[in-house]
Amino acid sequence: MKAIRKAVIPVAGLGTRFLPATKAIPKEMLTIVDRPTIQYIVEEAVASGIEQIVLVTSAGKSAIENHFDYDFQLDTVLKDRKKEQLREELNNISNLIDVISVRQKEPLGLGHAIWMARNVIGDEPFMVLLGDDLVMSKVACCKQMIDLYNQVGESIVAIQQVPMDQTHQYGIVEGAPTEHERTFKVDRMVEKPAPGTSNSNLAIIGRYLLTPEIFDLLEKTTPGHGGEIQLTDALLALSNKQGMYAYEFVGKRYDAGDKLGYLKAIVDFALRHNSLGAPFREYLETVLAAPRP
Repeated sequence: MKAIRKAVIPVAGLGTRFLPATKAIPKEMLTIVDRPTIQYIVEEAVASGIEQIVLVTSAGKSAIENHFDYDFQLDTVLKDRKKEQLREELNNISNLIDVISVRQKEPLGLGHAIWMARNVIGDEPFMVLLGDDLVMSKVACCKQMIDLYNQVGESIVAIQQVPMDQTHQYGIVEGAPTEHERTFKVDRMVEKPAPGTSNSNLAIIGRYLLTPEIFDLLEKTTPGHGGEIQLTDALLALSNKQGMYAYEFVGKRYDAGDKLGYLKAIVDFALRHNSLGAPFREYLETVLAAPRP
């Protein structure tokens, strides 16, 4: 089997759930404590052994590319001011990984965004990481999936269990448990099922390990839910062709594209921060102990 060397991160979305904050700033650049959300996503890929990132961008997203680029002027200013620690941190970001950008010219859905990366990915299996989903875990979520792929050799979607009354908000997997821990063989997938149309609560979250055959299927996929080219439709076709696994990853997932999910991520990541964690916890305890206004 070919090694998983590349990852696609679609960042072309408009971030409408965060307006007006995202009117001029890409949603992926909103910060969790002291780093933009996109940096956490890229760092997860790096921790999983990924060697190349493909950003699928759109107009107004240059700030994301700039974040991972080298800034000579800023580096010179920091050097002159002898801010070596900060300078080293910024240089580490620019040297994190090889980043390539491709443009999605029309908002035709997640499936179409991934299809735009086909010429860079070629005939290799690859990861897809959605920038709205942050995962806090001891072992990077992508690394968990790659380890499973090395055993099963087929495509994998990451899943979590959600309450049945929330299944209509997700792509849902139906399948049977396998001999591999926390792993299901996919029988059926449906995008945002209407209440009562599926008995499963296994919801797909924003991590996928896909074989390159997905590109031919995406090219043939007709617009589905919302008039967009849905990745779930192509995944179902791929599962019928090759087989596919769903993996209930170990870790905590945050929907950083949702305002409440974003706030939860800030709190949890801040509590684990090396220098800010202890004083922030103290502050929270003070706030919670105080009478409500």
